[in-house]
Order: sequence, then C-alpha cells, then structure tokens
Amino acid sequence: MPPDSLVATLVADPIRARLSDALIARAAQALPNFAGARWLEEDVAADLFFTGDADVLALARERLRVALAAAPIDAIAQRAEGRRKKLLLADMDSTLIGQECVDELAARVGLGPRVAAITERAMRGEIAFEPALRERVRLLAGLPESVIAEVLESRITLNPGARTLVQTMRAGGAHTAIVSGGFTQFTGAIAARLGIHEHRANELVVENGVLVGRVGEPILGRDAKLATLRDLRAEHGLAPSETLAIGDGANDLAMLGEAGLGVAYRAKPAVAAAAHARIEHSDLSALLYAQGYPRSAFITS
Repeated sequence: MPPDSLVATLVADPIRARLSDALIARAAQALPNFAGARWLEEDVAADLFFTGDADVLALARERLRVALAAAPIDAIAQRAEGRRKKLLLADMDSTLIGQECVDELAARVGLGPRVAAITERAMRGEIAFEPALRERVRLLAGLPESVIAEVLESRITLNPGARTLVQTMRAGGAHTAIVSGGFTQFTGAIAARLGIHEHRANELVVENGVLVGRVGEPILGRDAKLATLRDLRAEHGLAPSETLAIGDGANDLAMLGEAGLGVAYRAKPAVAAAAHARIEHSDLSALLYAQGYPRSAFITS
C-alpha cells in the first residue's frame, strides 16, 4: 500500500439513517485526490480512498465535517496502512456502558443530581478529576456494598456494538482492556460481560460490607490512563500506530492523543475537538468499519 494512501470511513446508524450514494458523492468531493470507494456494508458503511500527507489528512477531516454536517453520518479519516489495530483501550462509563456508575450509586442515597453535576463538570475538564472523584465517593459513605450488584443488575447496560467490537477485535488477534476512572467493582463485571482481556480502575474502599466514602490511592485518572496505554503497548511489542483508544471525558484526552487512532464517543465538546475522530451517530461497531472490517467479518454472538 502506498505510504501516502489515506482512507475516510463513513458510517451511518443502521437504525436511524442510510448511507446513500449521494452522501458518498458529497464526501468524495470534499476529499483531495479522491481515488475510489468501496462498501463495507451496503447502505451503512463505506471506505473512501484518497492520497496525501498529514496536512492533507487534517484538511480532509475538516472538509468532511462541513460536507456531512447536516447528515447523521460519522466520518473517520486516517492513514490506510496499519488501520487494523492490535490493542483496544476503552473507557467504561458512558463509553462501553451507557451510564456513569458513581451517579447510579449516588441515586441510591438520594444524591443523584448533585453527584451527576460534579461528574459532568469533571468530564468536561472544568474541574480536576481526582478531587472531584474523592468528593463524589465521600457522599457514598454508609451505602451497603450489596448495592453495587443491584445497580449492575438493574441499571447498567452495554452500549450498542460494544460486545461486537471486543469479540471481533479479539478474533483478529488484538488485546483488549478497560481503563477507567470508575471502580474495579464495576469494570470487572463489565469486562466479563464483554469478554475483555483485562481491566484497570479505582477501588471503592469497603469495610464490614459498607462503603466508607473513600477511594483507594493513587487515583487512576488522566495520567494513569496514558501510562496504561504505554505499558500495554510495550508489553505486547506494538508500535504506537497499532493502538486504538476510545473515551468520552477530559481524563481520556492524553490516552486518545497517544493512540494510533483516538476516538471520542458521544464525547464532551473539548474531547471531540481534540480526538483524531469522533462517533456521534453510529454505534461502537463503527470502530470495526474504521479498521476495514466488512460486516461479514463481525462476530455478533
């Protein structure tokens, strides 16, 4: 594959939208040196190939945003060589799952809105993550540990495409990991549901079956997520370009920037603006299309 070969993958939400020939043509007109297109799944996802250097790639990303602004279509532009990744590093809350676990726990003590407001500010980067987490966890003091299992059972749901993403990448030989500013009591359960190789997160301190309102130190935040990506990359002997990271909050920014492809999923504005790509409309299976997987290669069991 020529070193200047680039690809823009267009993905529609298969439930709400259709990727039409007209939309593909509109996107093609926005791409410098357009060379051709191919379907990954008819009416849902397609690759558009073009050529250029890093400046052309940055220009193409901006032009695609403008060209597709009115359409519920996600566009992920990157180098074509090396797009199939060998390491997936994923945030959990509001990324692999649809909820923020600390907010769900707080709702059990009648403090849901108060804690959710702190969570929102931390994820937007308006306040530092570590003290914000300590403050939220302090409000959980006295909650029975058994509530964690109840919340997992009744409130926590996987985001669409999460299991397909993990299982298909695993079948392709990739290592998968959750790295979360949340809690191991949740990441362990979600890793098991998804079939993820490993998980790293914070620890809610429990004594005599009760949350004491403390989180284990040191807290896993932005710097620790970046360090985890580097550690796993070295452990598996991978180049930076062979890694994929996805998240939605400010504490994911360093990890997303370091990955070969860093993707913002339904992310806060500052995170979406800084990431290599963003998913706003389609589900997590868009990350498979972005790696060149056709729908026929997805593992959906």
